[in-house]
Amino acid sequence: MFNLPAVIQFPDISPVLFSIELGPINFALHWYALAYIFGVLIAWGLAVAALKSARLWPDDTTLMTREQLDDMLSWLVLGVIAGGRLGYVLFYKPSYFLAHPVEIPMIWQGGMAFHGGFLGVVVAAFLYGRAQKLRLLSLADLLAMAAPAGLLLGRMANFVNAELWGRPSDAPWAVVFPGDAAQACATATTLCARHPSQLYEGLLEGLLLGTVLLVLVWRFNALKKPGLIAGIFFAGYGVSRFIVEFFRQADAQFITPDNPMGHVLIGLSMGQLLSVPMILIGLGLAIRASRS
Repeated sequence: MFNLPAVIQFPDISPVLFSIELGPINFALHWYALAYIFGVLIAWGLAVAALKSARLWPDDTTLMTREQLDDMLSWLVLGVIAGGRLGYVLFYKPSYFLAHPVEIPMIWQGGMAFHGGFLGVVVAAFLYGRAQKLRLLSLADLLAMAAPAGLLLGRMANFVNAELWGRPSDAPWAVVFPGDAAQACATATTLCARHPSQLYEGLLEGLLLGTVLLVLVWRFNALKKPGLIAGIFFAGYGVSRFIVEFFRQADAQFITPDNPMGHVLIGLSMGQLLSVPMILIGLGLAIRASRS
């Protein structure tokens, strides 16, 4: 047995992997951008592998061609960017952006919401699937199977960026994040340690959920039941996010002296409220698919 330290100091990791100055232009590659790039590449690789194996699909017929997959990727990228930004604007800071509408497209300043990005992907995939006359539930299954890798990498990048940290904690694995906001703990006498909720979320919705989905696809032929993988993904993500919200620091705009936990409705955070429909829809899809 060994004793863990009382808290863990945040590792000295720069959010910028490297930067190059070309005259007045400074090109910097951030870990967060790298996480998006590798998340898309891994998702694309998983989708390609699944499409190469006709035995995985209903009637042993592959859902789509490699060319269609490549074409759809650009639709999905636009969907996740537009949906993620609009979700942040509408769900988290509607009054601010109503007063500053010119800042809505300024995504480089930060501010994206997963639930909005998820809706953007759903809309983009639906439009592309309808245009190409694809089986929509099977298309949803393909995307759901490929998504968790990107979620894992994205949450790891959040940790490296020292953002979206959790509530104050005295757990042995609590992390002392840098910055005035992270250190603003009313009960802390010295350093403020917090739950590394980014890692909790990445492990649950990324590693664990992704492993379950891949096992179901490759070991139990779950893609033969259209909607099953998508339903499990929706419900699994919703449950994971709902749990992590108990440890995650609420968004600043919801915290007031009378509401220090940042609850929005009936003791739930905004993230939990947005996760409930995902859980219900996911369970409905999974039950329907399993009975088919």
